[in-house]
Amino acid sequence: MGNDIRPAEPGQGRTGERLAQWSQSRLGYRRLAGSARRLVFPDHWSFMLGEIALYSFVILLVTGVYLSFYFHPSSELVVYDGSYTPLRGQLVSEAFDSTLHISFGVRGGLLIRQAHHWAALVFVAALFVHMLRVFFTGAFRKPRELNWIFGFLLLILAMFGGLTGYDLPDDLLSGTGLQVVNGTILSIPVVGTYLSFFLFGGEFPGDDLIARFNTIHVLIIPGLMIALIIVHVALAVRHRHTQHSGPGRTNNNVVGLPLKAYAVKTGGYFFLVSGVIFFLAAVAQINPVWNYGPFRPDHVSAGSQPDWYMGVADGFLRVMPGWEVSFWGHTLALDNFLPLLVGVLLFLAMGAYPFLEAWVTDDDRDRNLLDRPRNRPVRTALGVAWLSVYAVALIGAANDLIATHLHVSVNAVTWAVRIGLFVVPVLAFVVTKRVALGLQRRDRDKVLHGRESGIIKRLPHGEYVEMHEPLSQERLHALTAHEQYRPLGPATLRDADADGVMPSTQRLRVRLSRVLYGPGTQIPKPTAAEYKEIRGRHRS
Repeated sequence: MGNDIRPAEPGQGRTGERLAQWSQSRLGYRRLAGSARRLVFPDHWSFMLGEIALYSFVILLVTGVYLSFYFHPSSELVVYDGSYTPLRGQLVSEAFDSTLHISFGVRGGLLIRQAHHWAALVFVAALFVHMLRVFFTGAFRKPRELNWIFGFLLLILAMFGGLTGYDLPDDLLSGTGLQVVNGTILSIPVVGTYLSFFLFGGEFPGDDLIARFNTIHVLIIPGLMIALIIVHVALAVRHRHTQHSGPGRTNNNVVGLPLKAYAVKTGGYFFLVSGVIFFLAAVAQINPVWNYGPFRPDHVSAGSQPDWYMGVADGFLRVMPGWEVSFWGHTLALDNFLPLLVGVLLFLAMGAYPFLEAWVTDDDRDRNLLDRPRNRPVRTALGVAWLSVYAVALIGAANDLIATHLHVSVNAVTWAVRIGLFVVPVLAFVVTKRVALGLQRRDRDKVLHGRESGIIKRLPHGEYVEMHEPLSQERLHALTAHEQYRPLGPATLRDADADGVMPSTQRLRVRLSRVLYGPGTQIPKPTAAEYKEIRGRHRS
């Protein structure tokens, strides 16, 4: 019969086995758990950068929840009557008052507040370096383009999360930064004024700024970041982990630690990262708002500096000439708008590069093995040039401090940064490319001739030569496993017609392909015939 009733096994109802079987038949969580148990994690130090970002984000969430119990996001003025004597009797906002209360009146409040700020700096730094690791090793290639986009968006959200976070205490330093932000927003043509009024709840500084920034900082940005992290990790599990080339490592497998061993190591690593952050919070003071005092719209904090990740924007602003253009009765403040535009383009170039490289190489294969940066000289040089722009802009953000500490003219520092923004990236590109090619040439010589042994031998005719020892198979594989692209041409492009005539976009594609992989961009790998011939000579 179809409704055959079988006796339940003893204890089955008590242990919840029926519920487990029911959920397993519909959700398949055991298959998911089984696939998770079969995960393998490559054991390389560079992969820990992403873990630092994840663990510092966890610390951010925990300390942020603690601080939210005591922080009052309000611009209402109150008379300060707390434990910090120098400010007693002054009118301060409730946000500033609650920040001082957390620092001096709550047990462990100052430690948690400083740990929150240090965790934010470590989080953005770890994300930034992790993105650079992905870029220089080519881990953004198919099928991980979306993971690159999610990581890029996570970095941008982290930067804006830090910006909204250190503006919440309503001290003079954060207020000075907000004045810069407001001026930059107002410089946006057509919509700048509307954006400023919407963000600040009226004319700067407005009455709703702290409440709105608190909502953005506490709810919107963390929620988006959690969603991006979940999707990022899910895609990483789906596509498996990338790995460096080596013996037994192919494009179709992963060699590394099993999940259990990795879980033990990463658990200890979490406590190590937490210990470092809280150690910094205990011994290194950061953002002492009581020294700056409450924000006043007519005051400016001397020597004010933003957190390092926003320093690039401040550097562009400081070195930009005071250019203004008037037309149709309106003034376009180029001294604010152009730095904003350059900063946006700088980061958009970073986010769009993987798709540009995929278009130029016409490579649609899955790539699970990582590149050595030296084997992609142009990509590595472009990345270093991008970093040099960032570094020079950071120097520009400290032009006043450099001038006062080194006793030089601030105008001299500003002009040096202006020139450096155009000269340093070019020099960085050329030098990095030449260094990468030199390292490739050295690798080729090592493969063909072996490594120097330090043993000097005298030949029968009196010449002294140094003996070379052949490399191990593992080392030979590491130096020769990479693939070298060839530049595209009419014969390799599907869009070219029978006569080889290509559209303008395809001609641009061919030119870019030659820039990346044409003559002078890579040293040819030694062939098997060359290796056998030279090794035969050495044996003889």
